[in-house]
Amino acid sequence: MNIKTPAPSIESDQQAVEKLVAASARIAEELGRVIVGQNSVIDDLLAAMLAGGHSLLVGVPGLAKTLMVRTLADTLGLSFSRVQFTPDLMPADITGTEVIQEDRGSGNRDFRFLPGPIFANVVLADEINRTPPKTQAALLEAMEEHQVTAGGRRHRLPEPFFVLATQNPIEQEGTYPLPEAQLDRFMFQVLVDYPGDDEEFEIVRRTTAEESARAETVLAHEDVVALQRLARRIPVADHVVRYAIDLCRKTRPIPSSTGDGAAGFINQYVQWGAGPRAGQCLVLGGKARAVLAGRSFVGTDDIRSVAFPVLRHRIITNFNAEADRVRPDDVIDWLLTDTPTTPPIANPTVAAIFRGDED
Repeated sequence: MNIKTPAPSIESDQQAVEKLVAASARIAEELGRVIVGQNSVIDDLLAAMLAGGHSLLVGVPGLAKTLMVRTLADTLGLSFSRVQFTPDLMPADITGTEVIQEDRGSGNRDFRFLPGPIFANVVLADEINRTPPKTQAALLEAMEEHQVTAGGRRHRLPEPFFVLATQNPIEQEGTYPLPEAQLDRFMFQVLVDYPGDDEEFEIVRRTTAEESARAETVLAHEDVVALQRLARRIPVADHVVRYAIDLCRKTRPIPSSTGDGAAGFINQYVQWGAGPRAGQCLVLGGKARAVLAGRSFVGTDDIRSVAFPVLRHRIITNFNAEADRVRPDDVIDWLLTDTPTTPPIANPTVAAIFRGDED
C-alpha cells in the first residue's frame, strides 16, 4: 500500500521563506569576509543551487573562482571536492572504480567500489574544456541522473548535488570545447569579471595579511534540500510561463521571415536558438530568485533577471555576428528590450499563494 507524504503546512512554508531570507543575508555576510565583490556571481550561484541546477563559470585565471565555490559550500554545510581536468584524465578518475579486496578472515576476494571525487555535494570541475570528450561525458549521467554507473552497478550521489565547472576564455589552444548537448546541461553560464579598483585594493590588502578570514556555516545540507523543495512548490502564473516561453522562442531563427523586426534581427545574427530546456531553467531560476528575495510569487522581472545566465550559452551566433561583433549577451539584451513585460499581479500573502488564492 502506498502511503502519501502529507503536504507541508502553510505555516511551515512561511517559516521556510523567512528562514531563507535571513539565511541569505548571513550567507552574503560570511562570503563577504572571504570574497571581495563578485556579488552578482554569488547571487547567480545561490539561485542555481536553490533551483537544483549546475553552473558554468567563465573567467580568466586568478579571479578566485575556486575559493568562491569552496567558501559557498562551507557556508551551506556541503561537502566539497575539486577535479582538475587535464588531457590525461580518465572517466574512472572522476566517478570512481572497482578494486579487488580480500577478506582477511575468510580469504575470499570480492569487488569493492571506491567512490571518486564526484561523490560530494559540490563538485568543482576546474577547466572542464582541458579534457577529452570521453571524460567530459562522464559528467553527463551524474549531472542529469545524480548517479554514476561502475561495474554494471548504479551508485547514487549525495543530495544535494551541484556541478560547478570553470572555463578560461582566453587560452583555447589544446582545449576540447564543450558540445552544445553538454552545455545545455548547465542551468547557468556565469561570467566572472575583473574586480573594480577599490575591490582589487581590498583583495591585495587582505591576502597579504598574516591571517586570512574564514566563513562560518550558516545552513546544513538538509536545509538546502528542504529549500530546494520549497522553491519547486512556488506557483507560477500562466502569463509568467508564457513570457519565459516567448523569450526562448524568439531566440530561434525563422528562415521564412524577413524585415527589421525580431525575426529579422535573429535571422541575421543567430544560427541556433535556445531549446525547451531553456524555458524550464528560466522558470526554475525565476522561482529561486523570488524565494531568495522573500517573495512567494514569481513575476516577469524574476524571469528577466536570469535571462542572461540561462540563455547566453544556448544561443549560437553565426559569422555575421562575429563580423559585426555581436555577442550572445547583445542578442539577449535586444530580446529583453523587444519583449515587453506584463503588468504585475497584486502581491498576495505567503499563505494565500501557497493555498492557490491568486484571484
